[in-house]
Amino acid sequence: MRLTIEIDSGSGFCNGVVRAVRKAESYLSDHDRLYSLGAIVHNAQEIERLAAEGLQIIDIDRMASIRDDVVLVRAHGEPPATYELAQRNGITIIDCTCPVVLQLQKKIAATYRKVHAAGGTLVIYGKKGHAEVNGLVGHTEGNAVVVESISELDSIDFSKPVALFSQTTKDTEEYAALTEECRRRSQECSGKFESFNTICRQVAGRHAALASFAESHDVILFVSGRESSNGNVLYNLCRKHNPRTFWVENGQIPAGILHDGDSVGICGATSTPRWQLEELYIHLHNNIINKQ
Repeated sequence: MRLTIEIDSGSGFCNGVVRAVRKAESYLSDHDRLYSLGAIVHNAQEIERLAAEGLQIIDIDRMASIRDDVVLVRAHGEPPATYELAQRNGITIIDCTCPVVLQLQKKIAATYRKVHAAGGTLVIYGKKGHAEVNGLVGHTEGNAVVVESISELDSIDFSKPVALFSQTTKDTEEYAALTEECRRRSQECSGKFESFNTICRQVAGRHAALASFAESHDVILFVSGRESSNGNVLYNLCRKHNPRTFWVENGQIPAGILHDGDSVGICGATSTPRWQLEELYIHLHNNIINKQ
């Protein structure tokens, strides 16, 4: 079969994940084990690779039973309560919170104090239960309202001050639409509304580039773990611009999707390591193009 294949140059780990993985690898080069509070990246194959080096994933309940040891905080960040627990238990934290997320946490904490004092609401646009979102909510004493769509705004009193933030990996167009709806409702109630552009610039820049990449190929093979929030956003973006977009997990390509002469684009989420994209490229060459 004749295929033209290209790997998206912008795909692969984001800077925050690269930093976390490198810190874990550096520590494990001199130690047999390292605890990670939650999965360091939402990618099963990468987790398996790091587990073989000694990385052990734990949850907050397990961390509560650990004493005088070392725990890695991943790029998603954590609420203040996690650091307080670490201090009580004599735990050394390897803090890999993404600098973008760290700035967002500080901004949310400062804004929450002002909005809360005025009887208003701090709203976070993000995936409920997502690690980054949980950390952000923790910086509002647990009082932020998390919304996933415009339909969830009805519970908010827009006659009082409202401040809107976004999870760093959300879609920029969706956030813009949510911002405009919040502004409209606030104006109708004569309330005060502020929105903050807190989507990561690296992530936002990838959206436009990935849309163009998807349109420039006949078929898109999107490589990501299904549990990745960013993966779901970028996969749907690719589907929007190219209906022949297919999710590839664990190297499994859906049968019958490739046609002779297709131009194939390979891309992935910010939680997809570059080596997985390259492995898929090699697999296509060895098992489809060169197979007679």
